[in-house]
Amino acid sequence: MASHRKSRPTGSRVAGIRTPALATAALTSVALLSQSANAAPAADDKPSLEEVEKKVDDLYRQAESATDKYNAAKEKTAKQRKRVDTLLDDVAERTQKLNEAREELGSFASAQYRTGAAAPDTATFLLADTPQDYFDQTQLMDRMTGRQKVAVDDYVTQQSETMKKRQEATESLETLTDSQAGLRTAKATVQRKLADARELMSKLTAEEKARLAAIEKEKQAEAARKADELARQQAAQQKAQEEAAQQQDSGSSSSGSSGSDSSSSTAPADSSYATKADKALAFARAQIGKPYVWGAVGPGSYDCSGLTQAAWKAAGVTLPRTTYDQVNAGTTVPLSQARPGDLVFFYDDVTHVGIYIGNGMMIHAPKPGTYVREESVYYDGESAIHSVVRPA
Repeated sequence: MASHRKSRPTGSRVAGIRTPALATAALTSVALLSQSANAAPAADDKPSLEEVEKKVDDLYRQAESATDKYNAAKEKTAKQRKRVDTLLDDVAERTQKLNEAREELGSFASAQYRTGAAAPDTATFLLADTPQDYFDQTQLMDRMTGRQKVAVDDYVTQQSETMKKRQEATESLETLTDSQAGLRTAKATVQRKLADARELMSKLTAEEKARLAAIEKEKQAEAARKADELARQQAAQQKAQEEAAQQQDSGSSSSGSSGSDSSSSTAPADSSYATKADKALAFARAQIGKPYVWGAVGPGSYDCSGLTQAAWKAAGVTLPRTTYDQVNAGTTVPLSQARPGDLVFFYDDVTHVGIYIGNGMMIHAPKPGTYVREESVYYDGESAIHSVVRPA
């Protein structure tokens, strides 16, 4: 009976029994891979704290750059408004003189008409609105007295100059309108960047904010270390310069008075700069604790270039308003030779500035949400330092 049964092939048993197990394992693997694939984008969507910090710093830097553009537009607008006011006052004054000359010519025309010395339409001609009318009818000038000719010449000149001034005023008004539009655009850009930074920070949890604070603390410690190193370098350099000066003094005393004349020629300049720098630094120190406000020039708040401008103004030195211009308002020196009072500029686009106080430290107005403070020049890394400028 059993002989007619067909034995099951080994392969069918594998297919019939083992396949469901393999299929289950395969499905499980697919599910796990699917979950991993779905989870990966979610993890990637959330940036790391370092990326968040960099993004926030970038936004603040962009806001500071926009602030400088706002400052430049504000300064340009103020100058243009002053020019427009001057031109309008000039036009009003010239118009008054023109009206007086017109009245005088009208009197001449009336007198000539009464005496029959000119054609009946002379008064209309003399009261014309365009100078060209006078040049086109020179035959009438021949019949006028010398006084009348002088009056007509004066009137023509005044009218021509008044028309020119009116044109200048119109063009200046158009430029003023453009400047005001640029001012509004720069202001909107600053506000947008600051809003983006605040929104980004508001999304962080307390734990993430604590980690960011720890990262910032590490950066400050590294900046302090580099500042100490710079201070040691400067101290060594100063000592070397003093030793060289002593050797030069001893040599000059034996060689004659020429050497002493040479050394004394540089001393007054150094002393003068030090005196001005002391005044600038005294002012800057008095501002510590005041808030950073974009576009502010004091006395209650400052932005970075507003602080440096006000500090050196207290020392009798006038600096331009923006970092773009301040960086060109003096002599560039190496960081290793920086002296108290020098301006330290940051980033490739020169969007930040502080005033050096020595020992690798500076006073600056860092960014929105902060206050004027002392800080290492390496606060954002050595690569962030653009240049050092001695303004006086």
